[in-house]
Amino acid sequence: MQQNSNNFDEMNVQYCVGDAVIMSQLVDAPSKIPFDESIINFLALVSKKLLSMNEAKEFPDVITLGFWMRKASIESLKRRFEVSDESAVKRGRGVVFHIAPSNVPVNYAYSLVTGLLCGNKNVIRIPSKDFNQVTIINRVINDALTEMPEIKPYICLIKYGHDAAVNDKLSEIADVRVIWGGDNTINEIRNSKMKPRATEITFADRYSLAVIDSNAYLKAENKDKIAQNFYNDTYLTDQNACTSPRAVVWTGDKITEAKEQFWDMLHKILIKKYSISGVQSVNKLTSGYILAAMKPGVKKITSGDNLIIRMQVPSLTSDLMEIKDNSGYFFEYDCKDIYEIREFCNDTRCQTLAYIGSKEQIKPLIMSDILGIDRVVPIGETMNFDFMWDGYNLFERMTRNIVIK
Repeated sequence: MQQNSNNFDEMNVQYCVGDAVIMSQLVDAPSKIPFDESIINFLALVSKKLLSMNEAKEFPDVITLGFWMRKASIESLKRRFEVSDESAVKRGRGVVFHIAPSNVPVNYAYSLVTGLLCGNKNVIRIPSKDFNQVTIINRVINDALTEMPEIKPYICLIKYGHDAAVNDKLSEIADVRVIWGGDNTINEIRNSKMKPRATEITFADRYSLAVIDSNAYLKAENKDKIAQNFYNDTYLTDQNACTSPRAVVWTGDKITEAKEQFWDMLHKILIKKYSISGVQSVNKLTSGYILAAMKPGVKKITSGDNLIIRMQVPSLTSDLMEIKDNSGYFFEYDCKDIYEIREFCNDTRCQTLAYIGSKEQIKPLIMSDILGIDRVVPIGETMNFDFMWDGYNLFERMTRNIVIK
């Protein structure tokens, strides 16, 4: 049964990719099989354009996206997720309505690519803030669509404010709704009804941490690379990404020496690359004072120029996340036994654990039946997107199975 595709020209939205006519075509266009060759070729074209654009090279998150969309990378995903069972056929579920977070520029593009590769038509509410990364990516997508116009009915990227009428309209046509914006956004969007057989994927507020084995760190020959990786995990998004470590846990018996080298190497990068506003600085200082007043035994360590604020805490507990901050604001804890951080990780809000050293030291914690931690990755890979995300298999959630007996 075809959807009602009228009145999209009456929606109070700004089209960044597509328009009201394309939106109508999107609703009625057929879903594709996952990893359709035309979609793979389109993404390869977008990737090629991004990776060759000098302007894009100024933004590591855009270049990372471009590498992730390369044909070789997509083919690797295809080998992992394609169905070999001849008694079943997979197709996209239909229209996917994505609500991207407002504070992580490139997230919407990963959500779009996932929807496309799973065979779906996609309408995405992108960040309203004028991020340079968003402008670059949208420009390349529009350019690629002029070369492959057959893909136009599968992509609409729009901006709009807190408009319940638009949420209602897009939720009404959606077969899948993907909400990346956190708890408040989830609660807001859920006021808009969906079709009875529609499904929803929500990404609630989460937090992440890093565990650094001081002995392993001091033995590492690439400390400058480690510092750059940690910078990419945290400062590129002002620590706003759910994957960005907010707590740094130190293990081993050379913690003092390792800390000094680690934070010094990071600070050298920040001086060259990171710009902090007055508001960010004041917020960090205020958060530090509040934490010190609320939690006995807290010690504040700054870099002098406020680029790094480390709040040394006597214990690492999940309630710290109620008074967290960003833009280089870290809880820091010296750990003698990995189980000391179990309470912090035994929370459904705990998402990614990044590490330096051996992942074997983390396994006892993971196997202790904790409620949190969906990902354990080396520092530098927290932002690496995958179809297995936040505990979801996005490939399964965005496709449907047709059984043939």
